[in-house]
Amino acid sequence: MLINGVEADCLDALDRGLQYGDGLFETLRIRAGRPCLWPAHLARLTQGCARLGIPMPAEGLLRREADQLCAGGGDGVLKIVLTRGSGGRGYRPPQVPEPTRLLAVFPAPDHPPENRTQGVTVRICDTRLGLNPALAGLKHLNRLEQVLARAEWDDPDIAEGLMQDIEGNIIEGTMSNLFVVQAGRLRTPELSRCGVAGVMRARVMAEAGALGIPLKEGHFGLNDLACADELFLTNSVIGLWPVRRLQGRDYAAPGPVTARLAAAVEAVDV
Repeated sequence: MLINGVEADCLDALDRGLQYGDGLFETLRIRAGRPCLWPAHLARLTQGCARLGIPMPAEGLLRREADQLCAGGGDGVLKIVLTRGSGGRGYRPPQVPEPTRLLAVFPAPDHPPENRTQGVTVRICDTRLGLNPALAGLKHLNRLEQVLARAEWDDPDIAEGLMQDIEGNIIEGTMSNLFVVQAGRLRTPELSRCGVAGVMRARVMAEAGALGIPLKEGHFGLNDLACADELFLTNSVIGLWPVRRLQGRDYAAPGPVTARLAAAVEAVDV
């Protein structure tokens, strides 16, 4: 683990990331010692810094530190955390923040390979997402809604839980974005009021355009899921998981549209 470029495992107790969740993070898949989708993750981190007013570290600095940790050629997960840095008591941010950057590498999760090839079982969470357009789309450090939602089940046969906003719109999974296929058309929740705009979500949307698959972002609820032909989940670590079962209903896993997009995404995972 590197904290501001130095091998360490201790963070200042007054760091605003710890005190207030005042920061951002990125989670990247490592394949053969290389962090995947690096430009897209850095672009999202840069956009998040601009919205929160946190100075963005130089990309070259982050890349050197990432390469240092990923050296060795294995697979795994790279996490980049950027906070506003340390400060005194109180919510008011410092006028000249000195950000803290933390990079750490973890082993690749031991998800069953069948999750990709045969699909997963998913549930609907009781915990709802609040509406906050100022933070919508950002991968910020405030994740208590996801923590509470993930605590709702411990059944190992359930791989993910879908979350609704307070108005009953399906938004995302606790750790993933959702796509719905109906009559060959692709839909994904609109994220202007809450939710995380995932890097893999953006990649799937781009590949859908390249493949000529019609795509629409919008609002939809549980009834829309019941009418879907295919469902799948995405994030940068899992890639793309077809949904096999939700709310007592079985889905094609993978269906034809899901299979095309999974192959396209895997081919450009760089």
